[in-house]
Amino acid sequence: MAIEKATGAPSSGTGMMQGVLVKGIGSFYTVRTEQGTEYTVRCKKRFRRERMTPMTGDRVRFAPGRGEEHGWLEEILPRVTECLRPPVANVTLLVIVIAPVPEPDMILTDRQISRAISQGMKVLIVVNKSDLDPGLPDKIRREYAAASIPVYGVSALRKQGLQELRDAMEAGGLCCLTGQSGAGKSTLLNSLLDLNLETGSISRKVSRGKNTTRHTELIEKDGLKVMDTAGFNLLEAENALEPEKLKERWPEFAAYEGKCRFRECLHDREPGCAVTEAAQQGEISEERLERYRQLLAEAREVWRERYD
Repeated sequence: MAIEKATGAPSSGTGMMQGVLVKGIGSFYTVRTEQGTEYTVRCKKRFRRERMTPMTGDRVRFAPGRGEEHGWLEEILPRVTECLRPPVANVTLLVIVIAPVPEPDMILTDRQISRAISQGMKVLIVVNKSDLDPGLPDKIRREYAAASIPVYGVSALRKQGLQELRDAMEAGGLCCLTGQSGAGKSTLLNSLLDLNLETGSISRKVSRGKNTTRHTELIEKDGLKVMDTAGFNLLEAENALEPEKLKERWPEFAAYEGKCRFRECLHDREPGCAVTEAAQQGEISEERLERYRQLLAEAREVWRERYD
């Protein structure tokens, strides 16, 4: 999908400018031009009528304000990718951060991967705080090896393993850092970019992270373009996902398509399933396959109830 390049210069005779939406707080948005100048704008009422919500990462056209007056957002240019949680646009690389503490929710991770792949995004996984469990990065690598999803073991606090991750993120274009609350996303960004973002702690009572990032912001520094997002511990099922389409989001299944006994096999314990056999032989991850089946059962239920 073609996107008109932001120039940061007023359009001829219109006073319009182009830029990227880098932050939104309340009803005010910050737009940054290619030259690095930032403007505060608000949405016109027609966006609400059209049910169009601006997202961090949006390429936009806007009318800058004068003096202390805010400007107005006039147009959101077509999006290449779109995420509803976190609400971001035009991301090319999704960076999912997990950690030994809080305990990784791999169903949540696979939900995010599934949605990213459906949008055409690239994905990588970061195991932060790997000094707390040195064996965890290799365990996660084994689970995702057949899916060709890179896994990086780092310690943001100790600044270990960051250069390789930084290189991958720089090559990935517009990155979005996402994952569970408390996994250390802000600490990771602080270490990667020498920032001073607010960081939180883990609740001892429930071993769950506390949110310190309350809005999404696009940070550009030293060759990296990274969105810092609020952590979350729940991602709802997709209402419009046809259950038969879910298997297309598991890259490791592709090599076995057409090899099952039944042509329309969904790899859900059907007799003669080539994917089941591959998992049993260690060619793909049994853990990943089991999580796929859980999400498939959920997708079937949601699909049945979509008109209720």
